[in-house]
Amino acid sequence: MTNARPCWRRSTKSQETGNCVEVADNVPGVVLVRDSKDRSGPTLTFRPSAWRAFLAATRTR
Repeated sequence: MTNARPCWRRSTKSQETGNCVEVADNVPGVVLVRDSKDRSGPTLTFRPSAWRAFLAATRTR
């Protein structure tokens, strides 16, 4: 197990409305996702390959 602290970031396309998610992809072996409005709430955990597949499936062309 690692002691890496998540470094949370928002998409550069996020607006200041607060309706977005934050992603931490600096923790080895996982990608963490949380609601920016509820930072102490639940966090989703993805394998990096699953996160890349999700991003690829949701990108607009």
